[in-house]
Amino acid sequence: MIKIDPTTGQWKVPFFAIWTGQAFSLLGSMLVQFALVWWLTQQTGSATVLAMATLVALLPGIIIGPFAGALVDRWNRRMVMMVADSSIAVATLLLAYIYWRGAMQPWHVYAIMLFRSFAGTFHWPAMQASTSLMVPKAQLARIAGLNQALNGAMNIISPPLGALLISAFPLYGVLAVDVVTALLAVVPLGFVAVPQPEQSPSPEPVGVRSLWRDVREGFRYIWGWKGLFLVMMMATVLNLLLNPAFSLMPILITQHFRLGALQLGWMDSAWGIGVIAGGLALSAWGGFKRRIFTTMLGVVGMGVGTLLIGFSPANAFGLALGGMALTGLLNPIANGPLHAIVQDLVAPEMQARVFTVIQSLAMLMSPLGLAVAGPLADAFGVQTWFIIGGLSCLAIGIGGFFVPAIVHLEDDHGRPQPVAGGAALVAGMVEPAE
Repeated sequence: MIKIDPTTGQWKVPFFAIWTGQAFSLLGSMLVQFALVWWLTQQTGSATVLAMATLVALLPGIIIGPFAGALVDRWNRRMVMMVADSSIAVATLLLAYIYWRGAMQPWHVYAIMLFRSFAGTFHWPAMQASTSLMVPKAQLARIAGLNQALNGAMNIISPPLGALLISAFPLYGVLAVDVVTALLAVVPLGFVAVPQPEQSPSPEPVGVRSLWRDVREGFRYIWGWKGLFLVMMMATVLNLLLNPAFSLMPILITQHFRLGALQLGWMDSAWGIGVIAGGLALSAWGGFKRRIFTTMLGVVGMGVGTLLIGFSPANAFGLALGGMALTGLLNPIANGPLHAIVQDLVAPEMQARVFTVIQSLAMLMSPLGLAVAGPLADAFGVQTWFIIGGLSCLAIGIGGFFVPAIVHLEDDHGRPQPVAGGAALVAGMVEPAE
């Protein structure tokens, strides 16, 4: 078994072996997602069916995310990733068999999407929390930038590649690709010993009460760290306002610019190219020494890009295209350093819980924002929501530079410290043993 030592140069080869396997797995998952959505579209032609598929994919992260994080903090993270990838492959293989038999129905697709999302709810925090123990702290921002660039590249590559595969192979052939890429993710994990955080010498067995207490500790950890709590609220508000805006992009293209699907594709490509450029730039640069300043700069830049889209006249589609590219460019600059801060500063045995709490709240905001954004856009025009989102980005990004708790987020004072026994809790909030 190969061991990773982030204090020496021995971390690069084993870490990037795992990272490369996970990249292939991500590509396979996105190809399957594209193929299944396309199959639902062809079979039903129903917007309600597609909306239901989106909701099914979101629910596990919203509902069980914090509980999954609490379990990941208790379990062996390497095994969590291996079981998650393997179970997704088995479920996909089952769906391929159902399709091959000619028996596949939309509810089968819903069930597989739900299961894949459920497994991913465990896999994502396990990988994020493990990264901080595999990578030197000084390199975390660069790795975060590389991850952002990877996601941007996948967003560009997967739709045309998925369309190509669908035209060349039956659906079960596309599903088989995901099985192969999942195996590519599992194999490196079988040879690399992923570091584990220190645990209490006598950990309490997992039960409903102990699990619920672990989840509460995750919330209390964030609540007790004022700077992190404020940044989480900032991210939640931005998800509430920005995600609906970009979900309304087809309406902006067709009703405001009076253009078609080709120009919508250009906007998607501009976003993806921007994300890749921003991720690579962050990976090479690493950001400011005080990483939260890099995040605030990214948020301000995203606000400028979103406002360019919102204020673009109907005859200035190129200006909106530039705004989309700028927003994509600054997205990794905003998100990457924040991930690095959590990986660097949050106690290792709390990281999965912290990541899943933040993710669950952010995901919860998307459907709530859509419920408000749709009627508002119908009443006042779709550009209104882009302007609201852009102004909010500017206000939050600039305002963050003047909030001491955010500016000093990375300093020791105000940050919860580990206590005896290996459980990192907020001082004064340790519950008596039951």
